[in-house]
Amino acid sequence: MSENEKALKPEDLTRLFVERANAGDAAGIAALYEETAVMAYPPGSVTVGREAIRQLWEKVLTHAPKFEQEAPLPTLISGDIALTSTPPKDGSGARAQVVRRQPDGTWLRLLDQPEFNPPTR
Repeated sequence: MSENEKALKPEDLTRLFVERANAGDAAGIAALYEETAVMAYPPGSVTVGREAIRQLWEKVLTHAPKFEQEAPLPTLISGDIALTSTPPKDGSGARAQVVRRQPDGTWLRLLDQPEFNPPTR
């Protein structure tokens, strides 16, 4: 696992993700996830496990996408579990993550729904 900065509060995970993605650091992104994390990406499928998440981001980052920080919505915390979310800057849908406090007090993503759109009528 990468020795990058760790998330000291749930909201740090989104900032760290953007910094690492823009640096092309797939291993650093994967380090933000628990070993058995589940990410609903690519659209219509899921990626399971830190290693699979790293491999996915290695492929995505070869296209050098640029990510922008998004202002977080209020975090909901219950004990060692938290729900974090951000509204995409383009106003389409939302992003949400379930994160868990680790034994050392830092936070990692457990479930990641990086994009979903509101239902159409």
